[in-house]
Amino acid sequence: MSLLCPIDYRYGRAAMKNLFVEETRLQETRHDLMAVVLALSEVCSGDAGRYVHLGATSNDISDTATALQLRDAIRELLSGLRALRGVLANLAKTHRNTLMLGRTHGQAAVPMTFGLKIAVFASEVDRHITRLMECERRVVVGKMSGAVGSGAALGPKAGEIERAVMKDLGIGVEEAATQVVGRDRYAEFIAVLANLAASLEKFCTEVRNLQRTEIGEAAEAFESEHQVGSSTMAQKENPVTSENVCSLARIVRGFVIPAYENVPLWHERDLTNSAAERILLPHAAVLTDDIVAKTADIFRNLRVFPERMRANLEVTKGQVMA
Repeated sequence: MSLLCPIDYRYGRAAMKNLFVEETRLQETRHDLMAVVLALSEVCSGDAGRYVHLGATSNDISDTATALQLRDAIRELLSGLRALRGVLANLAKTHRNTLMLGRTHGQAAVPMTFGLKIAVFASEVDRHITRLMECERRVVVGKMSGAVGSGAALGPKAGEIERAVMKDLGIGVEEAATQVVGRDRYAEFIAVLANLAASLEKFCTEVRNLQRTEIGEAAEAFESEHQVGSSTMAQKENPVTSENVCSLARIVRGFVIPAYENVPLWHERDLTNSAAERILLPHAAVLTDDIVAKTADIFRNLRVFPERMRANLEVTKGQVMA
């Protein structure tokens, strides 16, 4: 952190103008939050600086800030998922009577409609919306109960203070805390995202398979005038966005293991979770939001070839109707 921009500074209060967290201060303390506390204390009037961070512990600040970030992340994800659900619902309705070959074990099964295939995806997205909404109240919680969660440094009204702070921020309260918010909460969030990412990979894998030359029933949008599929094979129209979604989904799922390994901290806390969370929480949220948007774009602009679907139905010469 090289610069703090408190709300007072944004509104022009001169006393906040030169509030910097110097790299040397951070190196001296070797504690990122304490460097901020010291910088804030130094610019307070009179003896007000002594009350900065009074009764709090570092994770009262950082975990509560994380809750606010997770709340915003969940809301962004829900917005993207609702848009994706709308795209899929419209596509399913458009092709509710478009006949195609159903396949099991990679082989011809019986006829179905393309609309049904897409409706299955839309229903799956609905479940992910429900999961995200349900987990928000468990994931978006903060704490203000001080060292080891006892609230002792805040006095007999510690519980009231904590509830008032979280109410003001519009987030939930950790009912019984150690020095940190329970990491089972973050593990649940990552697990929900991993589940969602797996579904998005499933949808995009279907696009990739349907775009195979020997099937050719659907394909990603392709700007033939400018877009290049291959540097050497001019005929190629590769499903690169679907492949990108599948690739990133694997990274999101990979965050599940460290998220669960962050749950069993020693006693009332240790720091083994910290470095991992600085990577996995923001990256999981951003990558998932990215692939939700990409999946919506894929299906919004999907090319569907009913005539090829009809031709593939006839390949078995009526056996699929037996």
